[in-house]
Amino acid sequence: MNQNFYEGIKNILTTARNKVYQTANFAMVEAYWNIGKSIIEEQGGNEKAEYGTGLLKELSKQMTQDFGKGFTVANLKNMRQFYLTFPNGYALRSELSWTHYRLLMRVENENAREFYMQEAVKSQWSTRQLERQINSFFYERLLSSKNKEQVAEEIQTLEPAKKPEDVIRDPYVLEFLGLTPNDDFYESDLEQALITHLQKFLLELGRGFSFVARQKRITFDGRHFRIDLVFYNYILKCFVLIDLKVGDLTHQDLGQMQMYVHYYERELMNEGDNPPIGIVLCADKSESVVKYTLPENETQIFASKYKLYLPSEEELLRELNQEYQALEAGKTGEENSGDTKAL
Repeated sequence: MNQNFYEGIKNILTTARNKVYQTANFAMVEAYWNIGKSIIEEQGGNEKAEYGTGLLKELSKQMTQDFGKGFTVANLKNMRQFYLTFPNGYALRSELSWTHYRLLMRVENENAREFYMQEAVKSQWSTRQLERQINSFFYERLLSSKNKEQVAEEIQTLEPAKKPEDVIRDPYVLEFLGLTPNDDFYESDLEQALITHLQKFLLELGRGFSFVARQKRITFDGRHFRIDLVFYNYILKCFVLIDLKVGDLTHQDLGQMQMYVHYYERELMNEGDNPPIGIVLCADKSESVVKYTLPENETQIFASKYKLYLPSEEELLRELNQEYQALEAGKTGEENSGDTKAL
């Protein structure tokens, strides 16, 4: 097959995918800008109107009922701020997604914000690339650098470029379209099997566990995180968050769990609840590790009590190792069976 012929076909499909990506994202951007505009107008054009008024709460309640997730009070505040930050709707760029604009809204310097917007379009930055440039003060570094071209090119080696197919994994887009995210995108078969086993094990343990969520998504500044398993223990009266790592356990993993615990403590605890507990599990061929994360304001009574109702480190290690070995044995058996058939 002629290579030039194939490159032409490849370019047709890539261009079409890019158009779908931009169309879906910009339709959402325009809708959210118009929602923000409508909110400001309903508040009498008052830019400093209190966010916590009944208007946003009622709007959030009705929109969630009619359109599903994605319309929390916090998100409606972002839409309101979006209109205030970019009052000229004609200046919005179709190449940029809602997550791009959420990041741009954090840039207080108007000149820097305009620079990042134009550069994100020209250089086709992914949201992760844009976030890294903002956080590393790219605008200021470029102004003071003598080798501007080298400074501008370094991002391509530091963060991956965006791909059109990423649109099908973006929870914002899926929520906007009324679709449900597919959790299979986010976990390997091995991880899914281990998580399924852990979920079953904890529910059968008989110590007050009630299942809440699997692959629970939480979002900070446009970045999405997923907690593998969330339970509520009605004896301890607290949420129990579990994350599984297939591979070496790092301090970043523990810090991330601490962030989850703080988020649940500040945003999702109900009156009468005890502070949440986080458990990070590491499972690989060489070792298994279990780390418990208690909130900073835990009391000794609560710390002692949780040991009675949560699985012990030994129990979790045993379950992880047994399931891991069973999965590995099954995988090896399938491979050997395939080899035998081939012979």
